[in-house]
Amino acid sequence: MKAYFLRRLLLIPVTLIGITLLVFAIIRVTPGGPVQQALSRMMGDNAKRSRAETNFSLTAAQVLEIEESYDRDKGIVRAYLEWLGVLPRDTNKLGKEFPAGKNEVKIPLPGTIDEVTIVNEDGDARLVAPKGIDISGWEARIISPEDQEKRWSRWVEGMELGKMPEPRAVLYQPRYAGLLEGSLGFSRKYQDPVWSMILDRIPVSLAFGGISLVLVYAICLPLGVVKAIKHRTWLDSLSSLVVFAGYAIPGYALGALLVVYLAAKWRWFALGGFTGDDFSQLSLTGKVEDLAYHMTLPLVCYLISSFAMMTMLMKNNLMDNLAADYVRTAIAKGTGFRTAVFRHAFRNSIIPIATTIGGNLLIFVSGSLLIEKVFDINGFGLLGFSSILEFDEPVIMGVLFVSSLLVLVGNVISDLCVAMVDPRVSYK
Repeated sequence: MKAYFLRRLLLIPVTLIGITLLVFAIIRVTPGGPVQQALSRMMGDNAKRSRAETNFSLTAAQVLEIEESYDRDKGIVRAYLEWLGVLPRDTNKLGKEFPAGKNEVKIPLPGTIDEVTIVNEDGDARLVAPKGIDISGWEARIISPEDQEKRWSRWVEGMELGKMPEPRAVLYQPRYAGLLEGSLGFSRKYQDPVWSMILDRIPVSLAFGGISLVLVYAICLPLGVVKAIKHRTWLDSLSSLVVFAGYAIPGYALGALLVVYLAAKWRWFALGGFTGDDFSQLSLTGKVEDLAYHMTLPLVCYLISSFAMMTMLMKNNLMDNLAADYVRTAIAKGTGFRTAVFRHAFRNSIIPIATTIGGNLLIFVSGSLLIEKVFDINGFGLLGFSSILEFDEPVIMGVLFVSSLLVLVGNVISDLCVAMVDPRVSYK
């Protein structure tokens, strides 16, 4: 069994690479990316007219500056390896065209008031700095006019390049700053580290998810046992009516009703948010009351749709096992009904439920986007949704990495739980 789980754990990095590479490539080839959006904002209505019909003039240098600012000047494989941290990425990047007929151009050294000179030696860049200026760690490259023309054609459709541009010099500082170095980059919109944005929101979703997970298993498993034992009684019928009514109501729809009536109209609970503005100044008792005031309604919405599935899964599995030959044989040999239920049937009944534990790891940590939206909770799910709407590539990839990791780890945990409750499973 140890060898099996070791193989499963070793497969996690390989699977993560496959998932992230696929999504990374999709993001890069999807129309309407950040470069197209920036060009559309720059061109405006002029994009619908030809160059002859307007005074607007777009240069190759402007297109390349936009492309470089969004790190779209590399191929998909190269860009992914930079995100992964296998290859260095260009930081503090700054580009400038050579003057016409010249093979030298001066570029300000980012972060200083000094300038360095880049010399074009037949397509190779040579970096020259004034005396006393340290340029160690800095590199430069030359982008030929032909390459600029290809990039123009890639991004600007329906508009020809007016004239062939001069060679372009790019000054940059290569640095390993990828996933392997513990970095997920910076948000394009907020300029905050992606890791900090995720870690700020994970505790919120984890609090709701952890409490929900405990309550679901603590309530649904005993309820499922009672329903199986009291099958077709008034208790079974009434509890089925309640759990299925809850299952039929979407959590976000119920959340909207609870906000309108219990929060806005009757003021019993908070309208939204995770804590109050003065949470840090409250005593321990006050903090507990504040958390209950803010968390009760979202928790109800989290739990209501989970009760039916888990309860009925427990009930149906237990009923199948109670009707099995080994249970009838145990009762016939004098084993008490209570012992037959909890020592024999119950253990076999929780095997299918054990497979759901790992999957719930992602569901309860990532939270529910719509519930977080209704209650204005800055959780993990809302962060992922917002990053997609804003086409914030570093945040999308960061959320994808964490979510995929949780799924893969959850699958291993599910297998481990099954092996713990079912002695027939050996995974050899």
